[in-house]
Formats: sequence, C-alpha cells, structure tokens
Amino acid sequence: MCQNKGPLRTMKILYLYSEVMPYNIPVFEKYVQKYNAEVHVVHWDHKKLTPYKLPKLDNVIYYNRSDYTKHQLKQLANKVKPDIVYISGWMDKDYLAVVKNIKDQGVPVVTGFDDQWKGDFRQRLGSFVFPFLLKKYFSHSWVAGPSQFEFAKRLGFKDSEIISNLYSCNTLLFNKAMEYLEIKTKNYPKYFLYVGRFVSVKGIDLLVDAYKSYQSKYNGNWKLICIGNGDLKYLFENNPGIEVFDFLNQAEILAIIKRAGVFILPSRFEPWGVVVHEFVSAGMPLILSENVGARSTFLIDNFNGLSFTNNSAENLAKAMSTISSKTDSELIEMSKNSFFLSNKINPEIVAASFMSILI
Repeated sequence: MCQNKGPLRTMKILYLYSEVMPYNIPVFEKYVQKYNAEVHVVHWDHKKLTPYKLPKLDNVIYYNRSDYTKHQLKQLANKVKPDIVYISGWMDKDYLAVVKNIKDQGVPVVTGFDDQWKGDFRQRLGSFVFPFLLKKYFSHSWVAGPSQFEFAKRLGFKDSEIISNLYSCNTLLFNKAMEYLEIKTKNYPKYFLYVGRFVSVKGIDLLVDAYKSYQSKYNGNWKLICIGNGDLKYLFENNPGIEVFDFLNQAEILAIIKRAGVFILPSRFEPWGVVVHEFVSAGMPLILSENVGARSTFLIDNFNGLSFTNNSAENLAKAMSTISSKTDSELIEMSKNSFFLSNKINPEIVAASFMSILI
C-alpha cells in the first residue's frame, strides 16, 4: 500500500553572483517550480554593464553585494543554511572566504565560468596554480560548452566534478518570434541586427567598417539595426542605412525581430554569448565571429548562417553579402534550422543540470 510522502522539503540555494542578467530569471523560476527551492541571490549592484532591473519573483530573494562585508556575507550564509551554492568564478575574494567554510561542512560549492581554453601562457600558468590555490574552494565546476569543459579539466576538475549547460536564454520568450515566420515567408526582411554593448571587444568598429564595405564594394541594400549602449555609439553617426536604439528590454527586442533578417555578432572576444541562443531561439540566421564561444553549439556554416575570420571587416562584409544574396526561401530554411539548433538547451535543462549534483 502506497503511503503519502508529504510535502517536499524546501531546498535552499545560494547564488554568490556577479551581475544578474535577464537569462538568469527563468532558471531561478525553474528552481522554485520544479525543486521547491528558495533561491537567495547576492549580486553585484555597482558598475553594472547594463541598466537591467531585477523583477520580483516568488521565493527568490535578492541581496545587493555592496550592502555586505565579508563578515556579513558569512552571517548571511549561516542564516540561509544552503543545500548547494553557486559562485561566479573566483574574482570576488569575499565570496571565496564564504564558500570555503560552506564546502568544509560538506555542502556542494559550484563555480561557473565561460572562459574558452586557448592554451596561452596566462591560462597555462593558471592551470598550474589553480589546483593548489583555488581548487579547494569548489566541489564542482559548471561550464557552458566544449571549450569550457576542456578548461575545467585543465584546472584540475575530474569528469565527475564537471556539469554542462551553464547558460540558456529565456526560450519561452524568444520562441514567440517564430510567430513572425509566416510574415517573413511572404516578404523576408532585409535588415541585419546587432544587439549588445557598443564597445571595442564586441567588434562594433568592425561592424561599421564592414557595413560600409558591404554597401560600397558589394552594392548591398540591406539596412542595419543596432541596439545597445556604450562608448562607441558615435561610430554610427552619419552612416546612412544604420538605425540605432538605446538599451531595450527583451519584450521590446521581440518587436524589432519582426523586421530583422539576420543577427550579427562580430565580437573580437566572446567567451560564450547567450545572445546567440536568444536569436536562434527566435529563428534567425546568424553571422558570427569565429571567436564567439556559442558558435560551436548554435551555428553550422551554410546550415543556419555563416562565420567569419575574427577581426576582419572585409571577411564580415563578404559574409553579409553572401547571406543577403540568398533567396527568401533559403533564408526561411536557415531560420528554421536556427530554431532547430536552439532546442539543445533551455532553462529547465540548466536547472536540472545544477540540481543533478544533489539528486
């Protein structure tokens, strides 16, 4: 005879985080919905990269990092009594001091990182030092993709101590853009789209130079939409064909996707790039720099887009010309292929991967 097991015990999760981004929110919600969790999130609230404001969520409690000293963080952790802890990398020394005590009590402490293994001198030195100085703080590492898995191995984590699927976009939200596909089938939009910060590392100067070349050398007639903020915004001035928008929330970006044809991410360095997952989930073909980490997961050349040589405006211009020369039916097929690849991961998979350490 089956007995009623009663209500699930509330699971306590502590996040010692850097800057919370929109893609974190659906994962927090999954912790609450699927695992009866109470999620405590300490987050950096100063020198933020974006003006994003955190939404209120049931059973998710936020704490501003600037309000807590190292001693107060330890007190908070003792009060929460977490079953599992996530810590963003190892750059916050006070966070490290907190998790050392927690790990010594047998609580799993998971560090996440999206650094790609490049094998340069700095990384090789780090792989030598990390096992002796930093590995003691963590029980597990949580990585975004294959290159990050390699990095985790180099840092001394065993296969059994590494979990995958660190990042997912809000797939439920961005999948709504697939509703536009029928409209695009009738008249495919002739717009490139960039979303991100207007800074050098994102390749904004490359994008502007490439677009000029696309117009002059290749006689390209597609427009370019750029959404974001940053010091290099002035580069867009006096450039016919370029529309610029300040930071938009995700719902507002969805409206822009309706009239956008191809997403471009020209980053000189992009450890991962959740934004790539956002736009394949929205069913958009891609043009990505070869240095974008998420490229290995979400882009197959000539299947759902093109990659181009890092730091080459000319190579980017050629890719823009190649993809904009395709027929509407070919672009629609690429759109469907992007959506197909996007299904590799979602917030539920992210949450399940993290909680697999306990279950």
